Amino acid sequence: MSAPPLETSARLSDAGARHGFFGRRGGVSDPPYDSLNAGPGSADAGVSVAENRRRCADAIGIAPDRLLTLHQCHSDRVVFVDAPWRGAPPKADALVTTAKGLALGALAADCMPILLFEPSAKVAAAVHAGWRGALAGVIENAVAEMRRHGADPAATIAAIGPCLRQENFEVGFDLVDSFIDKYQEADHFFEAAASENKRMFDLVGFAVWRLSTVGVEAVDVVGGCTLGAPEAYFSCRKSRRDGLDDYGRNLSAIAIG
Repeated sequence: MSAPPLETSARLSDAGARHGFFGRRGGVSDPPYDSLNAGPGSADAGVSVAENRRRCADAIGIAPDRLLTLHQCHSDRVVFVDAPWRGAPPKADALVTTAKGLALGALAADCMPILLFEPSAKVAAAVHAGWRGALAGVIENAVAEMRRHGADPAATIAAIGPCLRQENFEVGFDLVDSFIDKYQEADHFFEAAASENKRMFDLVGFAVWRLSTVGVEAVDVVGGCTLGAPEAYFSCRKSRRDGLDDYGRNLSAIAIG
């Protein structure tokens, strides 16, 4: 059995972080979750999700029960973890660890996954950042938690994975106002849309900016647009346009080498 395909950040690889941004190929799930759905929160068969996650864990050299993902809730909450938890995962949107042999995962299907690693202090993080979490401050909070465990932001490497990119991220003025009310400088992350009542949002650009404000300047952007490449990635927006009630989740995961 071949490993599922994955995309990587050259900077994270050079720093020694085992990681991967996985899309929808290389798994066992049936449609509409075909085929590498890694989301336990979906209505996919649990045995299929478990096998898909096992394949992802194996691809980065981690035991399946050491691959951790959260009950994501579009929040600013960050959890530090040094061992697998028992029972249900915490409700939060970012994980930080200093433990070897753990893989921290972020699940997404248009939202933005961010993997971070500080090679000197050996601190890693995985962040799930949709627009709500990004606006709430989950990115900055993850970097702050890494700092509490010895990481230097100036030495931290971040990689932003496949997500909804600006060319397909149409939003209403209520969202625009929410960002500009909090950050006046955020206006330049919105461009004109085909409809005069909409704008196109650069969530990745916003994340790069927020990382820079807390001292993280080394940022890779990996992969493509989830909505623009539905054959490669799961996309919530694409599934809804197709009249589906549910969708698969892409996994992004990082482990300290």
